[in-house]
Amino acid sequence: MMDWKRLISNKRLGQESHHSERHDDRTEFKRDYDRLIFSAPFRRLQNKTQVFPLPGSIFVHNRLTHSLEVASVGMSLGNDIAQRIINERNPELKDTLFEQIGQIVSTACLAHDLGNPPFGHSGEKAIQTFFTEGAGSSLESEVSPAFWDDITHFEGNANAFRLLTHQFKGRRSGGFVMTYSTLASIVKYPYASSAAGKKGKFGFFQSEQSYFQRIADEMGLLRLSQDSEPLRYVRHPLVYLVEAADDICYEIMDIEDAHKLKILSYPETQELLLSFFDEENQHKILNRIKEEELEDPNEKVVYMRACVIGKLENECVNTFMEHEEEIMNGTFEGSLIKNIKPLQREAYERCARLSVERIYRSRPVLDVELSGYKIMATLMEQMIEAVMHPKRFYSKQLIDRVSSQYDIDALDLETRLMAVIDYIAGMTDVYALDVYQKINGISLPIV
Repeated sequence: MMDWKRLISNKRLGQESHHSERHDDRTEFKRDYDRLIFSAPFRRLQNKTQVFPLPGSIFVHNRLTHSLEVASVGMSLGNDIAQRIINERNPELKDTLFEQIGQIVSTACLAHDLGNPPFGHSGEKAIQTFFTEGAGSSLESEVSPAFWDDITHFEGNANAFRLLTHQFKGRRSGGFVMTYSTLASIVKYPYASSAAGKKGKFGFFQSEQSYFQRIADEMGLLRLSQDSEPLRYVRHPLVYLVEAADDICYEIMDIEDAHKLKILSYPETQELLLSFFDEENQHKILNRIKEEELEDPNEKVVYMRACVIGKLENECVNTFMEHEEEIMNGTFEGSLIKNIKPLQREAYERCARLSVERIYRSRPVLDVELSGYKIMATLMEQMIEAVMHPKRFYSKQLIDRVSSQYDIDALDLETRLMAVIDYIAGMTDVYALDVYQKINGISLPIV
């Protein structure tokens, strides 16, 4: 069984042998949070699509606002879990780093979408299929099997871990130099791409595998693989809280956004949100709306949405406590949200089904996915062609556009290919569209 005292570590990747002198009272985990808030990759999330097109006459969620909301819910989950475990089970954890798990979870929530390419899952598919179905398929014989597994399963979660840990050109060793616990808490799928299975999910590229292994072994994560097998560990327990915060926010906030965009009517939205409560509490919520004299349908939805998020947060805390032993010994199956009480679980599943039918397949969303896929596929084709033939005139022009932090001039082919993926995956939706238009002669800066 894993041990909380080992699992909460403020050791920093790249600075294991020392800590620099501190001039304030912030904890190491608060430093992680601040470091992300002020970082360029985090700011770029404001121009990355969450679900609906950006921007519009009605403000809906983007990756930045989503991440901030997830971080808020994550803080509550972590704080509640810490308090209950100390009060009910392990009083010896009081006045230790364990009390700071709310901050760790909140920081990991900020980082959970950092590795997502432009246009979300459509962008991921464009990168993957360039190598499995497109012109990049001819490269399989020129790279290692492990690298091929990485790029053909390209995954935003693994890319987030790379973004935070990789030493890009001109950067210090350890990347963002985050604490071990924060880094482990963002790895939702703690195994190599060659162990990804049918879902294609994995937690780290081969280039960062040694970092994850170092972190996992230091904190005592249970290893599932033998030496001859692809690396696999059980999750860090705090990953379940990051995942729960994400599950709560994206599903419930998508319902609110769909109402704002008139994809869902007010009666439909009210029915969905009230279904998380028994009849007595439904009446309490409706009576409170009357007492507050809320007449604006959007404000009514905001209040009901807040009630739902609070209820789901509480249910996920209860579920974690009920299954803590299984989580700590690596036998817990599924997510917290899938193990909450039947009333709330069925209401959540009802929202999920409706989201697929009415939101994720709506014309505006499909249009973004189609356009995004085409933009990403074109950028991949043009840039990979350039690094395969770097001495050609047009190749040089394209390569000169790439930031100096990416090792796009490397002698090693795999390094050059990964530099292209880093460059394109790091783009915002708006920037990806701008580059696409310029390299295809559709727009000029002087026109």
